[in-house]
Parts: sequence; C-alpha cells; structure tokens
Amino acid sequence: QRVASPLMALLIAVTVAGNALVMLAFVADSSLRTQNNFFLLNLAISDFLVGAFCIPLYVPYVLTGRWIFGRSLCKLWLVVDYLLCTSSVFNIVLISYDRFLSVTRAVAYRAQQGNTKQAVLKMVMVWVLAFLLYGPAIISWEYISGQSIIPTGECYAEFFYNWYFLMTASTLEFFTPFISVMFFNLSIYLNIQKRTKLRLDVFHEVHNQSFTEEMEMSPEAKLSLKCCKWEQKEPAETLDLSKSKAQAAACTASLGSMTQRFRLSRDKRVAKSLAIIVGIFGICWAPYTLLMIIRAGCHGHCISDYWYETSFWLLWINSAVNPVLYPLCHYSFRRAFIKLLCPKKLKIQPHDPLQNCWK
Repeated sequence: QRVASPLMALLIAVTVAGNALVMLAFVADSSLRTQNNFFLLNLAISDFLVGAFCIPLYVPYVLTGRWIFGRSLCKLWLVVDYLLCTSSVFNIVLISYDRFLSVTRAVAYRAQQGNTKQAVLKMVMVWVLAFLLYGPAIISWEYISGQSIIPTGECYAEFFYNWYFLMTASTLEFFTPFISVMFFNLSIYLNIQKRTKLRLDVFHEVHNQSFTEEMEMSPEAKLSLKCCKWEQKEPAETLDLSKSKAQAAACTASLGSMTQRFRLSRDKRVAKSLAIIVGIFGICWAPYTLLMIIRAGCHGHCISDYWYETSFWLLWINSAVNPVLYPLCHYSFRRAFIKLLCPKKLKIQPHDPLQNCWK
C-alpha cells in the first residue's frame, strides 16, 4: 500500500491535469474549434471524468478490499466507469476515422471542416452507443434474473461471469474498434505509399534522373525558392514575373509541387501518429479484454486476481496517456498549451517548442 497509494494518486493527478489542459486550451483558443479537434475534446472529457470520478472511488476499494459506498453508488460507479471507458474507445475510433478521411478524401474533408453540427452529432452518438453497450445491463440485470450475485462489500457488474454477454460486448467494445483502427492505419499507409511511388515515377519520367538528384539540381526547384522569397527582398533583387510567362508558369508548377510535398509529409506524420495509436490502444486494452473473457469462462478460477487487477489499471492508464498521444501531436494544441502555461515565454520566443516552457 505504501507504493500503490502514491502511484494511484499520481495517476489521478496526471489524468485530471492532462485532460483538463486539453479542455482549457479548447475553450481559450477559438482557432482550435475545428471538426477534428472537437473529437479530441470529446476524448478529453471522457478521460478527465475517469480521473476525477472513477479512479478516486476505486482507490479505497483496492486498498481496503471492501466497497464502502453502498449498493446505489456502486451501480452508479459501474455505469459511469463502463460508459467512460467505452466512450474513450469509440472516440479513438472516431479520431482515427477522421484522420483516415483527411488523408484519403482530402478535398471533401477540407470542405467539411466548418461543419461543427456534424461533429457534435458524432460526439453525441459516441456517448449514446457507449451507454447502450453496458448501461442497461448494469442497471437491470439483477431484476431480469430475479436475484443479485454480488456479495455484500463488493462491487462488480452482475454479468461479470457471463461469458456469452462479455464475448458479445468485447467484440463491440474492443475487437471491432481495434480492427477498424488497424484498417484506417493500413489504408493511410497504402495511400501514402501509392502517392510517393507515383510522384517518384513522374520525376523519373520527366527528368530521367533519380528523385534525389533532381531535387538538388532542378532549376525549377531553385526558382521555387526565389518565388517564395521574392516578396521579402529589396525591389532591385526581386524577380519580375511579368517579364517571363515561362518563369511564372514554372514557379506556379514548382510551388504546386512543394504543396504536394508538404501534404505528403503531413500525411506521413498522421500515419506515424496512428501507428502509435494502434500500439498503445492494443497494449492497454488487449490484456484486460482477453483476461476478462477467460476469467468469465472459468468463473475466476484460472486467472489470478493480481493479473486481472493489473490489466484493469491499464485501461485507466490509457486515459492518462491520451492527452500526450493526441493533442501534443498537434502544433496548434502545443501553442495553446504554451499560451496557457507560460504566456510570457510565448511572447518572447513564439516559435519555441513546448519543452522551452520548462526552462
């Protein structure tokens, strides 16, 4: 208990503070209120409530081995805990799907960025579906079965040992979302590979040289730099585009190529972040889901309580990790965090990375 108590307190503090910072940044900075960032806000809300409500009520239960808050609060805690953990999973799927669209349906995606009503509708659907998966079963199971199997002083769901229900719920809560996120990740990867190969083929066909050599030697590449810098130079040094339509066309084409390279680079970062999402999501959820199914099949006789408890805490650790995985991967959120945590530093060094706040 001497070791467990500080670790639990640390987990609560990190979960609450990290997700509160995300929500505060969203409120303070209006530029963050885009459709994709609404989904990050929804995730932060569910994870914040995990740290503010679910974990604190569970800590005395773990330390004493006895539920001291009564049956009514037990049911409320179960409903809220299952709701928040499930909504966190569904939000991860929604965020992954949003990033999938941003890469594979870029034009249509950018056109819908101002449609906040659609984003809010998706957010509400996440909470409704998350509640319907476990909420009605937690509330009504003992009334339908005619009795309660929960001993006095303990708190767990009535379906805790019902293998068929847990298998069905786990399919909807973990296996289907995990496969979906894997699909989105793979689709983005294949899309980027296809675009990269196509771009290399075009350069090889036009210049008959390797992509790397051409980028170093191409006059168009050099001209693009002049195009980007001509407004910053003195009038005598500026490039007079009106004198040469050919130069203007070359500049436009080169700038278009630079835009494509920028988007490709951005999409590669999206793919990397999604790969991390898949990994962390699997690490945090797979052990609990598999042990829960096995435990239900053997009525708790084949799985040690220690391993089950460890896997259970992994779910909550995921809520503490999410603020790092998602918003901190976005420059707009990093800048908002700097603005909140050290505004003076932002004024002095506006382009510094987040770690400069702590210097």
